Amino acid sequence: MVAAPPGPCFAVEGAGPDLIHFTLCSEGAAQAPEPRCFLPAPAKCYSLCVPATPSVPAARLHRRLQQSLRQGPFARCRLLGLLCYSSGRGAPAAVEKGFLIQDPQGGPETERALEDLLRSQGEQPPPPLGVYEAGERGELWQSLWALRRAGGRELLRRAQVVAAEEPPLHPAVSSLRSAAVFHCLEAARGVVEQCTSLIPEAKAVLDLVDKCPKHSKKGKFPVIVIEGLDATGKTTVTQSVKESLNALLLRSPPTCISSWRKTFDDEPTLIRRAFYALGNYIVASEIAKASTKSPVIVDRVEESYKRMENPTCKEVDASPSREEVLRTVLHLIKNHCGSL
Repeated sequence: MVAAPPGPCFAVEGAGPDLIHFTLCSEGAAQAPEPRCFLPAPAKCYSLCVPATPSVPAARLHRRLQQSLRQGPFARCRLLGLLCYSSGRGAPAAVEKGFLIQDPQGGPETERALEDLLRSQGEQPPPPLGVYEAGERGELWQSLWALRRAGGRELLRRAQVVAAEEPPLHPAVSSLRSAAVFHCLEAARGVVEQCTSLIPEAKAVLDLVDKCPKHSKKGKFPVIVIEGLDATGKTTVTQSVKESLNALLLRSPPTCISSWRKTFDDEPTLIRRAFYALGNYIVASEIAKASTKSPVIVDRVEESYKRMENPTCKEVDASPSREEVLRTVLHLIKNHCGSL
């Protein structure tokens, strides 16, 4: 095992919870151990990565590659998640994400199919392809090839592959805050704006968001958010509370965009979460407006409620009978919201 150098390191996500870490050495390191994610001959391994930046093109490219690598000429291969990260001081920073492809048969057709796949993605230049091969003394080497769209390739580097020490934190930790977590309306809106030329429904979502008031203010009636796991009776309790209080029931995503859920659910995580984040802003506006006229019951948008004020949260045991759970919920509402 060698300490991680300042250059690029890699983490392979296997079937279990542990990551396999390796790095590249420009000088020969014959005594260094080989990472256990690489198969012995005649098997052969390949890798490809795309930038881990929170952008729509990179997210969609990663998704397309993932889908393509699970079918056709790659059906016999095993696909493992791969992170490329820098190992400077502090937490490691993930700079690229991609895949390690294990071909148990090691035939040349897999490498040709990978080159064709990368050239067909519309990227200029195509993502480079890493090819792993044993050296004369049994050591493992990575050859990184730049692919020309018209055909042919150029060697970018050749380095020995050796096992690396595990960093103190997961390589993706440093990029979690920017990967697909939106802390303001502008951040989520910016992602969906990038999709307007790719997803027709994106423009309609943005139009609805733009119609919402910039600052939502809750009315005098209480807003009650009911959260819970599936199959715990949450829907039944929600409906009963609505009828008991003569309240308005709202859901997230709101009705005005719920018909587009399937479209955005099929997109990468970055786009999907941006869609639901904007849905929360729309619901927050609906909650504020509705609470000026009657009590409001919200089925799962706790986040929308939090955007207006800090809520009081009470946990209710859902294991008793439906009637008893309803009595408990109504008792809590009256205690915290006064007479309705």
